[in-house]
Amino acid sequence: MKVWQVARDWSIEGLDLADLPEPAPGPGQVAVRMKAASLNYRDLLTIHGKGGVSRLPLIPFSDGAGEVVAVGDGVTRVAVGDRVCPMFFQSWMDGNVSATSRRYALGGTRPGVLQQVMVLDAEGVSRIPSHLSFQEAATLPCAGLTAWRALFEESKVRPGDTVLVQGTGGVSIFALQFAKLAGASVIVTSSSDEKLERARALGADHTINYRSVPDWGKAAAEWTGGGVDHVVEVGGKDTFAQSLEAARVGGTILVIGVLTGVSQQIAIPTLFAKNLHVVGLSVGSRRMFEGMSAAIGRNAMRPMIDQVFAFEAVPEALRLMQQGGHFGKIVVEFP
Repeated sequence: MKVWQVARDWSIEGLDLADLPEPAPGPGQVAVRMKAASLNYRDLLTIHGKGGVSRLPLIPFSDGAGEVVAVGDGVTRVAVGDRVCPMFFQSWMDGNVSATSRRYALGGTRPGVLQQVMVLDAEGVSRIPSHLSFQEAATLPCAGLTAWRALFEESKVRPGDTVLVQGTGGVSIFALQFAKLAGASVIVTSSSDEKLERARALGADHTINYRSVPDWGKAAAEWTGGGVDHVVEVGGKDTFAQSLEAARVGGTILVIGVLTGVSQQIAIPTLFAKNLHVVGLSVGSRRMFEGMSAAIGRNAMRPMIDQVFAFEAVPEALRLMQQGGHFGKIVVEFP
Protein backbone atom coordinates (compact mmCIF):
# COMPACT_ATOMS: atom_id res chain seq x y z
CA MET A 1 0.00 0.00 0.00
CA LYS A 2 1.03 3.61 -0.54
CA VAL A 3 1.88 5.82 2.45
CA TRP A 4 3.27 9.30 2.87
CA GLN A 5 6.10 9.55 5.40
CA VAL A 6 8.18 12.37 6.80
CA ALA A 7 11.33 10.41 6.10
CA ARG A 8 14.43 12.45 5.30
CA ASP A 9 14.03 15.57 7.44
CA TRP A 10 11.36 17.68 9.13
CA SER A 11 10.02 19.61 6.14
CA ILE A 12 7.52 19.36 3.31
CA GLU A 13 10.44 18.46 1.06
CA GLY A 14 11.30 15.64 3.49
CA LEU A 15 8.06 13.81 2.66
CA ASP A 16 8.36 10.55 0.69
CA LEU A 17 5.66 8.48 -0.97
CA ALA A 18 6.54 4.92 0.02
CA ASP A 19 5.29 1.34 -0.37
CA LEU A 20 4.64 -0.62 2.82
CA PRO A 21 3.01 -4.01 3.43
CA GLU A 22 -0.74 -3.82 3.91
CA PRO A 23 -1.55 -4.58 7.57
CA ALA A 24 -4.17 -7.02 8.90
CA PRO A 25 -6.21 -6.52 12.07
CA GLY A 26 -5.59 -8.56 15.20
CA PRO A 27 -8.06 -9.28 18.02
CA GLY A 28 -10.06 -6.18 18.92
CA GLN A 29 -8.79 -4.30 15.88
CA VAL A 30 -10.23 -3.11 12.56
CA ALA A 31 -8.68 -2.41 9.17
CA VAL A 32 -9.94 0.77 7.51
CA ARG A 33 -9.37 1.51 3.81
CA MET A 34 -8.88 5.25 3.86
CA LYS A 35 -10.80 7.28 1.30
CA ALA A 36 -9.94 10.86 2.24
CA ALA A 37 -7.87 12.94 4.64
CA SER A 38 -7.98 16.60 5.63
CA LEU A 39 -5.28 19.03 6.69
CA ASN A 40 -4.94 20.89 9.98
CA TYR A 41 -2.40 23.53 10.93
CA ARG A 42 -1.12 21.08 13.52
CA ASP A 43 -0.11 18.74 10.65
CA LEU A 44 1.96 21.51 9.08
CA LEU A 45 3.69 22.17 12.41
CA THR A 46 4.39 18.45 12.88
CA ILE A 47 5.90 18.07 9.42
CA HIS A 48 8.23 20.96 10.26
CA GLY A 49 9.34 19.22 13.46
CA LYS A 50 7.29 21.43 15.81
CA GLY A 51 4.70 18.86 16.85
CA GLY A 52 6.52 17.33 19.82
CA VAL A 53 7.58 14.25 17.82
CA SER A 54 11.25 13.40 17.42
CA ARG A 55 11.36 10.12 15.56
CA LEU A 56 11.52 9.52 11.83
CA PRO A 57 9.89 8.21 9.73
CA LEU A 58 6.41 9.46 10.69
CA ILE A 59 3.16 8.91 8.81
CA PRO A 60 1.50 12.32 9.28
CA PHE A 61 -2.06 13.78 9.43
CA SER A 62 -4.67 13.10 12.07
CA ASP A 63 -7.93 13.45 10.14
CA GLY A 64 -9.46 11.04 7.68
CA ALA A 65 -12.41 8.85 6.78
CA GLY A 66 -12.72 5.43 5.24
CA GLU A 67 -14.46 2.08 5.11
CA VAL A 68 -13.97 -0.87 7.43
CA VAL A 69 -12.62 -3.72 5.26
CA ALA A 70 -11.74 -6.30 7.94
CA VAL A 71 -12.32 -6.86 11.64
CA GLY A 72 -10.39 -8.91 14.18
CA ASP A 73 -11.77 -11.38 16.69
CA GLY A 74 -14.13 -9.94 19.30
CA VAL A 75 -15.04 -6.77 17.41
CA THR A 76 -18.71 -5.78 17.73
CA ARG A 77 -18.72 -1.96 17.65
CA VAL A 78 -18.38 -1.79 13.87
CA ALA A 79 -18.66 -4.20 10.94
CA VAL A 80 -17.15 -4.62 7.49
CA GLY A 81 -18.65 -1.99 5.21
CA ASP A 82 -19.17 0.64 7.93
CA ARG A 83 -18.04 4.16 7.04
CA VAL A 84 -15.92 5.53 9.88
CA CYS A 85 -13.50 8.19 11.06
CA PRO A 86 -10.49 7.27 13.17
CA MET A 87 -10.50 9.33 16.37
CA PHE A 88 -7.79 11.98 16.74
CA PHE A 89 -7.05 10.80 20.29
CA GLN A 90 -7.00 7.01 20.28
CA SER A 91 -6.83 7.17 24.10
CA TRP A 92 -9.82 9.44 24.88
CA MET A 93 -13.17 7.71 24.68
CA ASP A 94 -15.07 9.65 27.37
CA GLY A 95 -14.61 11.58 30.60
CA ASN A 96 -12.58 14.66 31.42
CA VAL A 97 -9.37 15.53 29.65
CA SER A 98 -6.18 14.20 31.26
CA ALA A 99 -2.60 13.48 30.38
CA THR A 100 -3.59 9.84 29.86
CA SER A 101 -6.51 10.64 27.57
CA ARG A 102 -4.28 12.78 25.33
CA ARG A 103 -1.44 10.27 25.17
CA TYR A 104 -2.12 8.63 21.81
CA ALA A 105 -2.70 11.11 18.97
CA LEU A 106 -2.77 10.17 15.29
CA GLY A 107 -0.10 11.81 13.19
CA GLY A 108 2.00 12.32 16.32
CA THR A 109 2.49 9.71 19.01
CA ARG A 110 0.69 7.26 16.69
CA PRO A 111 1.04 6.84 12.89
CA GLY A 112 -1.32 9.13 11.01
CA VAL A 113 -3.94 8.63 8.31
CA LEU A 114 -1.85 9.12 5.15
CA GLN A 115 -1.79 5.38 4.50
CA GLN A 116 -4.17 3.48 2.25
CA VAL A 117 -5.07 0.93 4.94
CA MET A 118 -4.98 1.68 8.69
CA VAL A 119 -5.23 -0.86 11.50
CA LEU A 120 -6.77 0.65 14.63
CA ASP A 121 -8.32 -0.46 17.88
CA ALA A 122 -12.04 -0.91 17.26
CA GLU A 123 -12.72 1.49 20.13
CA GLY A 124 -10.80 4.19 18.25
CA VAL A 125 -13.18 4.62 15.31
CA SER A 126 -16.70 6.02 15.03
CA ARG A 127 -19.35 5.91 12.32
CA ILE A 128 -19.91 9.03 10.24
CA PRO A 129 -23.18 10.79 9.32
CA SER A 130 -24.85 8.98 6.44
CA HIS A 131 -25.38 12.08 4.29
CA LEU A 132 -21.69 13.04 4.22
CA SER A 133 -19.17 12.01 1.59
CA PHE A 134 -15.85 10.55 2.75
CA GLN A 135 -14.22 13.88 1.85
CA GLU A 136 -16.66 15.81 4.04
CA ALA A 137 -16.39 13.35 6.94
CA ALA A 138 -12.59 13.55 6.83
CA THR A 139 -12.82 17.13 8.11
CA LEU A 140 -14.52 16.19 11.39
CA PRO A 141 -12.06 14.51 13.83
CA CYS A 142 -9.91 17.56 14.66
CA ALA A 143 -11.30 20.82 13.25
CA GLY A 144 -14.96 19.89 13.58
CA LEU A 145 -14.60 18.37 17.01
CA THR A 146 -12.46 21.22 18.35
CA ALA A 147 -15.13 23.75 17.36
CA TRP A 148 -17.89 21.53 18.79
CA ARG A 149 -16.15 21.04 22.13
CA ALA A 150 -15.33 24.75 22.38
CA LEU A 151 -18.90 25.89 21.84
CA PHE A 152 -20.96 23.18 23.50
CA GLU A 153 -18.78 21.27 25.96
CA GLU A 154 -16.75 24.18 27.35
CA SER A 155 -18.81 27.30 26.62
CA LYS A 156 -22.43 26.07 26.56
CA VAL A 157 -23.51 28.36 23.71
CA ARG A 158 -27.23 29.14 23.78
CA PRO A 159 -29.68 30.77 21.36
CA GLY A 160 -29.19 34.53 21.35
CA ASP A 161 -25.52 34.40 22.42
CA THR A 162 -22.82 36.14 20.38
CA VAL A 163 -19.77 34.25 19.11
CA LEU A 164 -16.68 35.80 17.51
CA VAL A 165 -14.54 33.60 15.27
CA GLN A 166 -11.14 34.65 13.97
CA GLY A 167 -10.37 34.02 10.34
CA THR A 168 -11.86 31.52 7.93
CA GLY A 169 -9.79 28.38 8.51
CA GLY A 170 -11.20 24.98 9.37
CA VAL A 171 -12.05 25.40 13.07
CA SER A 172 -13.36 28.94 12.58
CA ILE A 173 -15.76 27.97 9.79
CA PHE A 174 -16.99 24.96 11.77
CA ALA A 175 -17.53 27.30 14.75
CA LEU A 176 -19.56 29.63 12.51
CA GLN A 177 -21.71 26.77 11.25
CA PHE A 178 -22.25 25.19 14.69
CA ALA A 179 -23.02 28.54 16.35
CA LYS A 180 -25.68 29.29 13.72
CA LEU A 181 -27.23 25.84 14.32
CA ALA A 182 -27.49 26.83 18.00
CA GLY A 183 -29.22 30.12 17.21
CA ALA A 184 -26.28 32.37 18.09
CA SER A 185 -25.16 35.55 16.35
CA VAL A 186 -21.69 35.27 14.82
CA ILE A 187 -18.98 37.84 14.09
CA VAL A 188 -16.21 36.78 11.67
CA THR A 189 -12.87 38.53 11.19
CA SER A 190 -10.57 38.24 8.18
CA SER A 191 -8.13 40.30 6.14
CA SER A 192 -9.98 39.35 2.94
CA ASP A 193 -13.24 41.04 1.93
CA GLU A 194 -13.89 38.13 -0.44
CA LYS A 195 -13.65 35.62 2.42
CA LEU A 196 -15.88 37.80 4.60
CA GLU A 197 -18.49 37.81 1.84
CA ARG A 198 -18.36 34.01 1.77
CA ALA A 199 -18.71 33.95 5.55
CA ARG A 200 -21.85 36.09 5.29
CA ALA A 201 -23.24 33.61 2.77
CA LEU A 202 -22.72 30.90 5.42
CA GLY A 203 -24.71 32.91 7.97
CA ALA A 204 -22.25 35.35 9.58
CA ASP A 205 -24.23 38.21 11.13
CA HIS A 206 -21.38 40.72 11.18
CA THR A 207 -17.92 40.79 9.59
CA ILE A 208 -14.80 42.85 10.30
CA ASN A 209 -11.75 43.24 8.05
CA TYR A 210 -8.96 43.44 10.62
CA ARG A 211 -6.61 45.17 8.18
CA SER A 212 -8.95 48.11 7.69
CA VAL A 213 -10.16 47.95 11.34
CA PRO A 214 -7.04 47.19 13.45
CA ASP A 215 -9.00 47.65 16.70
CA TRP A 216 -11.43 44.93 15.73
CA GLY A 217 -11.91 43.80 19.32
CA LYS A 218 -13.38 47.17 20.24
CA ALA A 219 -15.48 47.18 17.06
CA ALA A 220 -16.89 43.73 17.91
CA ALA A 221 -17.74 44.81 21.45
CA GLU A 222 -19.48 47.92 20.15
CA TRP A 223 -21.51 45.91 17.63
CA THR A 224 -22.83 43.66 20.40
CA GLY A 225 -23.61 46.60 22.68
CA GLY A 226 -21.52 45.35 25.57
CA GLY A 227 -19.13 42.64 24.45
CA VAL A 228 -19.02 39.17 22.91
CA ASP A 229 -20.17 36.15 24.94
CA HIS A 230 -17.72 33.65 23.40
CA VAL A 231 -14.50 34.31 21.46
CA VAL A 232 -12.87 31.50 19.46
CA GLU A 233 -9.19 32.47 19.70
CA VAL A 234 -6.95 30.85 17.07
CA GLY A 235 -3.63 32.02 18.47
CA GLY A 236 -2.73 34.42 15.68
CA LYS A 237 -0.19 37.21 15.96
CA ASP A 238 -1.30 39.74 18.58
CA THR A 239 -4.90 38.46 18.53
CA PHE A 240 -5.26 37.78 22.26
CA ALA A 241 -5.25 41.45 23.25
CA GLN A 242 -8.07 42.04 20.77
CA SER A 243 -9.99 39.05 22.14
CA LEU A 244 -9.76 40.55 25.62
CA GLU A 245 -11.15 43.79 24.25
CA ALA A 246 -13.98 42.04 22.40
CA ALA A 247 -15.20 39.86 25.27
CA ARG A 248 -17.96 40.99 27.62
CA VAL A 249 -17.62 41.00 31.39
CA GLY A 250 -17.91 37.34 32.42
CA GLY A 251 -17.32 36.17 28.84
CA THR A 252 -15.29 33.22 27.62
CA ILE A 253 -12.19 33.10 25.42
CA LEU A 254 -11.63 29.66 23.89
CA VAL A 255 -7.99 29.20 22.86
CA ILE A 256 -7.96 26.53 20.15
CA GLY A 257 -4.65 26.98 18.37
CA VAL A 258 -1.24 28.55 17.91
CA LEU A 259 -1.34 29.79 14.32
CA THR A 260 1.48 32.32 14.74
CA GLY A 261 1.29 33.54 18.30
CA VAL A 262 3.56 31.26 20.33
CA SER A 263 3.97 34.12 22.81
CA GLN A 264 1.64 37.07 23.32
CA GLN A 265 1.22 39.87 25.82
CA ILE A 266 -1.79 39.34 28.09
CA ALA A 267 -3.37 42.37 29.74
CA ILE A 268 -3.85 40.90 33.21
CA PRO A 269 -5.84 43.92 34.47
CA THR A 270 -8.41 43.43 31.69
CA LEU A 271 -8.58 39.70 32.32
CA PHE A 272 -9.10 40.40 36.02
CA ALA A 273 -11.51 43.31 35.68
CA LYS A 274 -13.74 41.54 33.19
CA ASN A 275 -13.79 38.29 35.20
CA LEU A 276 -13.06 36.39 31.99
CA HIS A 277 -12.96 32.62 31.55
CA VAL A 278 -10.00 31.54 29.38
CA VAL A 279 -10.07 27.92 28.26
CA GLY A 280 -7.33 26.17 26.31
CA LEU A 281 -8.55 23.11 24.44
CA SER A 282 -7.45 20.64 21.81
CA VAL A 283 -9.90 18.31 20.04
CA GLY A 284 -12.12 16.06 22.22
CA SER A 285 -13.29 12.58 23.12
CA ARG A 286 -15.11 9.91 21.13
CA ARG A 287 -18.28 10.66 23.08
CA MET A 288 -18.07 14.30 21.99
CA PHE A 289 -17.44 13.21 18.39
CA GLU A 290 -20.55 11.05 18.41
CA GLY A 291 -22.65 13.90 19.83
CA MET A 292 -21.34 16.20 17.11
CA SER A 293 -22.02 13.60 14.40
CA ALA A 294 -25.61 13.19 15.59
CA ALA A 295 -26.17 16.95 15.42
CA ILE A 296 -24.62 17.18 11.96
CA GLY A 297 -26.86 14.32 10.79
CA ARG A 298 -30.05 15.79 12.25
CA ASN A 299 -29.39 19.17 10.65
CA ALA A 300 -28.02 17.82 7.34
CA MET A 301 -25.05 20.15 7.84
CA ARG A 302 -22.18 19.93 5.38
CA PRO A 303 -18.57 20.88 6.16
CA MET A 304 -17.03 23.59 3.99
CA ILE A 305 -14.32 22.17 1.70
CA ASP A 306 -12.16 24.69 -0.12
CA GLN A 307 -10.02 22.46 -2.33
CA VAL A 308 -9.42 18.75 -2.95
CA PHE A 309 -5.98 17.40 -3.87
CA ALA A 310 -5.00 14.00 -5.26
CA PHE A 311 -3.12 11.68 -2.88
CA GLU A 312 0.07 12.23 -4.89
CA ALA A 313 -0.22 16.00 -4.35
CA VAL A 314 0.02 16.08 -0.53
CA PRO A 315 3.03 18.48 -0.63
CA GLU A 316 1.02 20.94 -2.74
CA ALA A 317 -1.88 20.72 -0.29
CA LEU A 318 0.49 21.53 2.58
CA ARG A 319 1.86 24.54 0.72
CA LEU A 320 -1.67 25.90 0.30
CA MET A 321 -2.15 25.47 4.06
CA GLN A 322 1.15 27.28 4.62
CA GLN A 323 0.02 30.21 2.47
CA GLY A 324 -3.25 30.53 4.39
CA GLY A 325 -5.19 30.93 1.17
CA HIS A 326 -8.01 28.52 2.02
CA PHE A 327 -11.59 29.01 3.22
CA GLY A 328 -12.68 26.06 5.32
CA LYS A 329 -10.90 22.77 4.81
CA ILE A 330 -8.25 21.37 2.49
CA VAL A 331 -8.83 17.71 1.63
CA VAL A 332 -6.77 14.90 0.08
CA GLU A 333 -8.56 12.16 -1.90
CA PHE A 334 -7.12 8.63 -1.81
CA PRO A 335 -6.78 6.49 -4.94
